Amino acid sequence: MDIVIDNLPFLLKGAYYTLLITVVSMFFGLIIGLLTAIARIKGNRFLRMIARVYVSIIRGTPPLVQIVIVYYGLVDYGIELGPLTAAYIALSVNIGAYVSEAFRGAIQSVPKGQTEAAIATGMTERQAMRRIVIPQAIRYAIPPLGNTFVGMLKETSLVSVIAVTELMRSAQLLVSQYYVYMPFYLAIAVMYWIMSTVFTMILHQIEKRLSVY
Repeated sequence: MDIVIDNLPFLLKGAYYTLLITVVSMFFGLIIGLLTAIARIKGNRFLRMIARVYVSIIRGTPPLVQIVIVYYGLVDYGIELGPLTAAYIALSVNIGAYVSEAFRGAIQSVPKGQTEAAIATGMTERQAMRRIVIPQAIRYAIPPLGNTFVGMLKETSLVSVIAVTELMRSAQLLVSQYYVYMPFYLAIAVMYWIMSTVFTMILHQIEKRLSVY
């Protein structure tokens, strides 16, 4: 256990990058997911087709393959990305597909009568969507989004394959230095569990507060 304590600052730095990648990817994933959900519900035939194909491809392929394609595959076309940038892009695109399904279900769960009532008061359909439907849909989407967020936190371990020094990569580097496995892997397991628990508690409080309205 002393060996873990001695290297705790290094592991905490890895935890910081894990959180950073999670928050940044989730932020852009929410934007991508919301736009994709709206495209599938309100878009023309072409936009709906593009959105469906995007969701199908991303949900039908492993996140690890997507990360490798972004980091290594794009080099064939002259696009070289840093490991952290590639991680942001790959995970944002990945999470966006799953978030879009949560938003799509949430938007469709808002009674159509509310949109019709908003239009009757003089709003355009776009205004009704922005002011009436989406705020309610976000509240409905909080539970599935919470699960997706926690899942994203754990999926960040996959970016260790492109040399991003997040929590998993930090443990691998320490293992290669000290030639012991169990202490470091147990330590990061505990750290993942703590972060997941904290995020779950925060999201539960958000959900509880929004339910009042």
